[in-house]
Amino acid sequence: MTGRQAANVDVTAFLSLMVILVPFLLITAVFSRITILELNLPAAGGQSANQPAEFNLEIIVRQDAIDVGDRNGGLIQRVELQDGGYNFEQLSELLQQVKARYPEKRDATLLLEPAIPYDIVVRTMDSMRMARMVQAGSLVTAELFPVISIGDAPPGQAMKVARKENAG
Repeated sequence: MTGRQAANVDVTAFLSLMVILVPFLLITAVFSRITILELNLPAAGGQSANQPAEFNLEIIVRQDAIDVGDRNGGLIQRVELQDGGYNFEQLSELLQQVKARYPEKRDATLLLEPAIPYDIVVRTMDSMRMARMVQAGSLVTAELFPVISIGDAPPGQAMKVARKENAG
């Protein structure tokens, strides 16, 4: 019988590869999670007749303006184009006013007409999610409507203007 000697296996190169790969994979996994926005699709069904109508914020990006309104109550305000582009500052101010009226509301629906450029979609979503404002001399970021559902805008004209009847 012949005796077998144990062969020495050099794993130095493999360990060097692991030392480099593991931190790289951990770092990229964290960054990929940060860049993801979770979106919801709007519910298909209407609400029950027994339930009272609640405020459902709806932002429609059209070729000529951005309509901000309530799905049940109609148009709140139309943000017109300014200098050939969308006025995201005015949109942010309007959404801050809506948030002040409905502080518990966190969700909103973004509806887009066909052929809206991707960068306009992203800037609109950024305006919907957070607002930068000055408080006590420093710039702070406030949360507006971070839970965004996205869909296609209905064809046709803008929403009907909401009519408020004053009692008295």
